[in-house]
This record gives sequence, C-alpha cells and structure tokens, in this order.
Amino acid sequence: MRNETKREPLIHITRRGMLPWYRAWAIRGGAIALALLVCALITTLVTHQDPLAVFASIFEASFSTQRRTWILFQNIAMLLSVSLAVIPAFRMRFWNLGAEGQMLVGGLATAACMICLRDIFPNWLVIVCMVITSIAAGAVWGVIPALFKAKWDTNETLFTLMMNYVAIQLVSFFIIVWEVPKGAGKIGIINQSTEIGWLPTIGGQKYLLNIIIVAVLTVIMYIYLRYAKHGYEISVVGESERTARYVGIQVDKVIIRTMLFSGALCGLTGLLLVGGTDHTLTTTITGGRGFTAVMVAWLAKFNPIWMIGTSFLLVFLERGAGQISTSFGLNQSFSDILTGIILFFIIGCEFFINYRIAFRHPGKNGGKAHV
Repeated sequence: MRNETKREPLIHITRRGMLPWYRAWAIRGGAIALALLVCALITTLVTHQDPLAVFASIFEASFSTQRRTWILFQNIAMLLSVSLAVIPAFRMRFWNLGAEGQMLVGGLATAACMICLRDIFPNWLVIVCMVITSIAAGAVWGVIPALFKAKWDTNETLFTLMMNYVAIQLVSFFIIVWEVPKGAGKIGIINQSTEIGWLPTIGGQKYLLNIIIVAVLTVIMYIYLRYAKHGYEISVVGESERTARYVGIQVDKVIIRTMLFSGALCGLTGLLLVGGTDHTLTTTITGGRGFTAVMVAWLAKFNPIWMIGTSFLLVFLERGAGQISTSFGLNQSFSDILTGIILFFIIGCEFFINYRIAFRHPGKNGGKAHV
C-alpha cells in the first residue's frame, strides 16, 4: 500500500482571544478608510464625479445648517431608543424582531389619546395618559410572543415578525377611522391648532426633549444590564438556559419580564415619534428603525454606550446617501450602493476582530501552520 503524506490545509481560520480595545477599533477604522477608498474609486469610474465632492456632500447633509444638525441628533436618538429596547431580549438570545410593531402600537395608543381625549382632559392629563397607554401597549405587544415562547417554546423570530404585520393592519384601520378629511387616507397633523398632546419643547428646540429622554434611557440601560440583578439573570439565560435553571433562575419568568420591558421601551419610542416630533400617525412612521436596530445592537456588541456611536454612523450614512442623490442628480440607488459598500466593510471587519487567518508554511514534514 502506498504511503501518502497528509498535508495540512493551506488556510486555517482560528478564533482569536479578546483583542485590546484599541486594536479592535484600529481594525474598524482601517475598514472605514478602505471602504471610503473603494467608494471613491467606484464613484469616479461610474459617474465621473469628483469623489471628494461626493464625500463633502455626505457631511453637508448633517452639519451644513443648525436645523440639519438637530434633525441628525433627533434621528440618532430615535434609532438609539429602539436599539436600547431590543438589547435586553437579544442578550437573552430572544430574537425580538417585532420592535416595528411594538413602536406602532405605542404610537397608535398615543394618537388615540390625542384624538379621543382632547375635548375631555386638559393638556397635561392627556400627555400623562399618552405616556401610560403607549408604554402599556408596547409592553402587551412584546409580552404576547414571550408568553408563547415560555409556555409552548414557539419560534420567537417568526412570532414577533408576524406581530409586526398585525400592528400595521391595526394602524391602517384606525387611520381610516380618524382620517381628515374623509377619503384622504391619512390623519394629517393631529391637533395642529391646539397642540393638545404635543410634548413640550425645551429651550425652543423641538427635538431636545426626545434627545434628553433617550440619553437618560441609555445610562439607565447600561446600569441595568451591567449592575442590576435582572441584567445578570438575562446574561445567564442567554448563555445557557440549563445553567440558569441549575442555579435557580426561573427562565420563563425572566423571558416574560424582559419582553415586557423591551416592548414597553418600544412603545415609549412610538410616543416620542407621534407626540414629540411627527404629531401624526402613519404605517411607515417607524421608518424601518426596528430592523436597523438589530444592526446597531450587533455592531455595538449589545453595549448601550457603544450603540451611541453605531447609531450615529448609520444615521449619518443614511442622510448622506440622500444628499448625494439630491446634490448630483444621481439615482437614489447609487447612494444606497455607497452606503451598502461602507456597511459591508464595517460588518466584515468584525470577522478579523474575532478570527485570525493562518497560512501553511513549507516545513520538513510537509508543511506547518504559520500566522
């Protein structure tokens, strides 16, 4: 029988240990720089536009005027708010993809109070009712899939996605009920003349209250997940339900409690959107933030403080992409391509943070691995 030399694979992929934070961020910074170079090359080849002017328009979209800067911070705050809402469930390995629906029902409850109670209660009491009902509506919408998961082990991903569509249809129904004028298919600005139910402004800035609320929520969520007993239980359940049960943690109770909390925060985000900034209700008022929040949370490794940076990055790129289309008369698809390229590099660099590649190096015994 012929003896065959067994050769090692050309490439080995092995998991890294924990990198120092400065090396991890150096890799991320290099990925962003490389992404910008690729975008510049594609812009030059495809559109013959000056890539520096294109990149300048990205910054112009967010920082050229005071109003644009405030809108940037407001959009960051809303994306960060829903991202904060989903990370407790994600840390527990409960994949809550129903944030869109939970925000919608929170916004629906807010609009209902603004419309139905405006002639009954004074403004301050209407706002109190809005806060209570929006949080309660979001909590109920979040706990329904949690109950089914805890009792019958249903698939939470499909269940929460299904709840999104139910919420969209509920909002669509009530938009027809409250539409102004009849047949318009939309509500319009709610209480535009009286501003009943509109959240108050601070220092004359329309968005400042929302930003402050989300900043406070960020600190609270960080403390809750890092230092509170409930945060510890969430982490243990996420690591292993069997271990959690062994140490005496009631897993079903943790699942239900966490989704109540997560849904309540999503409902609060719906309140901030309807009562704080838009003052209307549509089926698209969430703007896809519930799904973008998944990327924000994952890129930040479920850390509330790091999520500030990832929220800024995604909102900044989204606004810049729209500005490119406006300034250069390009198709919206091109700006989306640039955004996609940048996100691809940012997400892809996480592979090199978590893994390393080793190549076979020729040796005496047919080769050995060499990093």
